[in-house]
Amino acid sequence: MAVTARPRLMAELAVVSRRYMASYALLNQALADHLGLHPTDLQCLNLLTLEGGPVTTGRIAELTGLTTGAATRLVDRLERAGYVVRGRDAGDRRLVLVAPVPERAAEFERVWDRLGGGWVALFDDLDDSGLALFIDHMRRTTDFAAEQAARLRSGEVREV
Repeated sequence: MAVTARPRLMAELAVVSRRYMASYALLNQALADHLGLHPTDLQCLNLLTLEGGPVTTGRIAELTGLTTGAATRLVDRLERAGYVVRGRDAGDRRLVLVAPVPERAAEFERVWDRLGGGWVALFDDLDDSGLALFIDHMRRTTDFAAEQAARLRSGEVREV
């Protein structure tokens, strides 16, 4: 029977993954502090800038995994901080849409760009197939994290 490095590599992956998640949580906190936001509010703003247009509070709840009430309070905070505005949908006046304030979204993007320049350089040594593998990994881990967050919120994961 051939001995492989897989068990050792999987153990190392578990440790590196936990450090990776912690480092991004701490970066998120530092960036939120820098902008005067709560970390969840910062990530909501991040997701809003990726949506490509105004969204409902219900959509914000979907994006964040929050209840609609919690999403409404989050939007209230972002609105008070000047990062988003609410407006009526032109096609259905009953709908309230939330949109990033362009100047404030640009401020967020500028800070992110200043921080992210070094991040892009991390991939300079990858060829196209290596980069594609990394993108696939990020998509899969994003989906996995969303699934696990939903499990935690649903109470499916209980302490022993």
